[in-house]
Amino acid sequence: MDSKPSPSSGRYENSKKPYLSKSVSDANSHSQSLASILNNPHAGKSDGWWWPSNFSSLPVVPEFTPLNPLPKPGSDITRTDFFPYITSFSDPFCRFHDIQQHSKSSLLDDQNGENALVACLREVPALYFKEDFHLEDGATFKAACPFRTTPENLVMQEKLSQYLDVVELHLVREISLRSSSFFEAQGQLEDLNSKIVEGCKRIRELKETIRLLDTNLVGPARELQDLNVKRSDLVALQNKLKLIIYVNQALSTLNLLVASADCAGALDVTDDLQHLLDGDELAGLHCFRHLRDELATSIDSINSILSAEFMHITIQETGNMDATITSKFKARATIAINGESHEVKLDEETSNFRDRLLPFVIGLLRTAKLPTLLRIYRDTLTADMKTAIKTAVEELLRVLVAQPLDSDFVAGERVVDTDGGSSSLASRLRSLPPENFVQLLKAIFMIVQAHLVQASEVKKTIEWIICHLDDHYAADSVAAAIALGAAAAETVSESDCQSTTFSQFSPSSNFSRAFTIQEKGNDATTMSNLSRNFRADILRENTEAVFAACDAAHGRWAKILGVRAPIHPKLRLQEFLNIYNITQEFITATEKIGGRLGYSIRGTIQSQAKAFVDFQHESRMAKLKAILDQENWAEIDVPDEFQTIVTSLFSSKSDNSGHADDDSAGTGTSKTEVVRSSSDPSMVDAGLPNISHNTEQTDSTSTHPDITAQSNDTKSRERGRSSPRVLSFGGVAYHMVNCGLILVKMLSEYVDMNNSLTGLSSEVVHRVVDILKFFNTRTCQLVLGAGAMQVSGLKSITSKHLALTSQVIGFTYTIIPEIKRILFLRVPETHKGLLMLEVDRVAQDYKVHRDEIHSKLVQIMRERLLVHLRSLPQIVESWNRQEDTDSQPSQFARSITKEVGLLQRVLCRTLHEVDVQAIFRQVVIIFHSQISEAFSRLDISSQQARQRAYRDVQHLLGCIRSLPSDSKSNPLNWGQLDEFVEQNFGAEASQ
Repeated sequence: MDSKPSPSSGRYENSKKPYLSKSVSDANSHSQSLASILNNPHAGKSDGWWWPSNFSSLPVVPEFTPLNPLPKPGSDITRTDFFPYITSFSDPFCRFHDIQQHSKSSLLDDQNGENALVACLREVPALYFKEDFHLEDGATFKAACPFRTTPENLVMQEKLSQYLDVVELHLVREISLRSSSFFEAQGQLEDLNSKIVEGCKRIRELKETIRLLDTNLVGPARELQDLNVKRSDLVALQNKLKLIIYVNQALSTLNLLVASADCAGALDVTDDLQHLLDGDELAGLHCFRHLRDELATSIDSINSILSAEFMHITIQETGNMDATITSKFKARATIAINGESHEVKLDEETSNFRDRLLPFVIGLLRTAKLPTLLRIYRDTLTADMKTAIKTAVEELLRVLVAQPLDSDFVAGERVVDTDGGSSSLASRLRSLPPENFVQLLKAIFMIVQAHLVQASEVKKTIEWIICHLDDHYAADSVAAAIALGAAAAETVSESDCQSTTFSQFSPSSNFSRAFTIQEKGNDATTMSNLSRNFRADILRENTEAVFAACDAAHGRWAKILGVRAPIHPKLRLQEFLNIYNITQEFITATEKIGGRLGYSIRGTIQSQAKAFVDFQHESRMAKLKAILDQENWAEIDVPDEFQTIVTSLFSSKSDNSGHADDDSAGTGTSKTEVVRSSSDPSMVDAGLPNISHNTEQTDSTSTHPDITAQSNDTKSRERGRSSPRVLSFGGVAYHMVNCGLILVKMLSEYVDMNNSLTGLSSEVVHRVVDILKFFNTRTCQLVLGAGAMQVSGLKSITSKHLALTSQVIGFTYTIIPEIKRILFLRVPETHKGLLMLEVDRVAQDYKVHRDEIHSKLVQIMRERLLVHLRSLPQIVESWNRQEDTDSQPSQFARSITKEVGLLQRVLCRTLHEVDVQAIFRQVVIIFHSQISEAFSRLDISSQQARQRAYRDVQHLLGCIRSLPSDSKSNPLNWGQLDEFVEQNFGAEASQ
């Protein structure tokens, strides 16, 4: 395939590919041309490729070029000129015909041919098929023609020629496979042309037949029809004159009915007139050209009367109740939120109210105005409620602000104009004491409830009229009015009428159109669906009106609370609970009437409750830190108030197994009411006796705990007063310090907050965990870390301090499970898991802290023992030099036993017996090991020294025997020192 076909060469020249120019010059040497395939008139879709065997010897149709032009028209060209070509092509044609007879094999060959086409196209590099293939691009040219020498250039030209032949060959083949459809369509067009000619002929014959029928038959009948029409016109003229008289009389009657406010009769007349207008019976009458406008004006007047009466009955009469409530409050009448006056009733009986509202609702149903009016009613109701609340607040503030403030209320929070004029409404609200603010909320509550009860009664009345009027005398009228209104509303929606005027939105017009719909469709099911949809629309708007009123009330209440948002977190717990409880009762009452949750007001009160908890927690943390920093860790008498708190808080274990304290939120009674100074730190501290705040500076050298520094102080206390009062819990007494009692009172306040603010139980538990962690950590820093020597002015941390700290930590560790049980009664189940882990972790920290204190006491005794043991070698040396003139133990033994006895007295008086036994069990072990080891290292050579040593050891063993022990198997505290005595002083022991 070295030759290059000329047709493809021309295409590549148009594509600006100069490397194919050689193909153009050699086009005449091609073995087969494109025309040889397209000249086959019966080529079909066949993949059997019929290519002549004498391919290279076939003649080629001459290519016409500027040097060899086409023959001019009229030149002598005959069929014989093409005979050589036809003869040479006969064999390939026969072969093609044979292949076409095998359709089944041709389908298979077609698939194979397509695969062959794909395989052949793969021979050509993909570079030449890219859309952005341009040889003038340097990179493209370098990729397509990478030759550098003349032989490489020749090889590349041969490859390009080969690629061109492959593409052209298969392109020609694809064109030939698709040429049969063209010739088939041409044959069908010729058949269609013949049929069209035949059809035109038939049409001419029919026209002639129709002309004959019209002349002979239709003419006489048309004349008879004209006469009949003339008679009908005369009758219609007579009826039209009667109609004009009727319409004039109806208009006069309508004006009289509208003037007398007889809406039902006026609607009947408008229905008749509108039916005439919509039926085109008055069309063309110039005298009634303004009838539609007059009718629309009358309908507007009727709707205005109906709307005004409806609004007067449903809204305006509530203003009397507002004035009554406000006047009673101004007169200092009791407004008991939980009493008789809490229930608001309508002035009229329910049946009377329904009878008054019934005719207006029926009229509004007939005009399809009720849904629209209910939307207006909703807006008016919300606006009226907002106005009533604002008016009541303004009037009542004049009374409440004029009252003297509570002595405990912060005077700086009251804002008054210096010019003598009234301050802003927000400032006056913020200046109200909590008690007066609660009274204001009660008044607003009653006003809102009066409006909502009225709105609820309106809602129930409309629902009764629409849905439950079965046995009433007006049941048929209501059913007909609903049908009329439903049809009218459907017609309006179909006509896409957006205007609010009754000239375009005429219910009576829609009524007549509804009859047209019934006449056309006559479908009872359709009308039933329309009525059902119309009822649903009315009921939805009716319900939305009450919803909107509740939302407006919630919004105003939330706005009033929001004005005082900076003040509420600083209130006392009971003061805040009064506001919180009345808000919760307001929410419950309004949601019961409205039937929908008030998310906005719930979010407002919840956020203020959270802010209250956060502020109270921060203030208590700051107060606890200050008290801990000033704590002198001295034992105090526990006042009865704190014992009452613990008793009331934890006594009813079995009673609180469920949510038994639900009434605490309603009554607002807190367990800390027994301590009247629940929010005043100074009053709390004043109520605790024997609390002194030492402000002396700490000696920088006094950093080591000293057990002897408390000896004289302890003796003087024992002589000066009787045993202090302790705090009892679970039958166990605990010695307390100031900060421990403060923590107890704070925990009881957190329990009160948890019981009252049930929605924030998880937050309260978090705060309790925080304050317990802080107390434990700070106590550890001050006592075990000796921080109290710097901040409280203590000269040293004594065993008494450690014992009292252990008591406080132990008491807190003991009550943590009870605190957890009480708090978790109200925690949601989804939060209990993590919170329990937090509380348990805090309890474990307290246990570890208590154990560390006990270890510290053991360490103190060990250090004191080591101090005395360091002087033992000098004492033994003196024994070897001097004669034994003293029968008493040495100063070494007496000092150790004295300090051990002092520690025992302090711990036994302060700690529980179990803790004392655990501590001294470790002390005994240390004494046995350290003393026996110290004596074993000494050189006791003389008999006199042995006697002195034996005397001291026996004295020490007597002290050890007297120490408490928690071991039943070793009640006398035997140990290594006893073994040492038996081994080294056997002779002395036998004497």
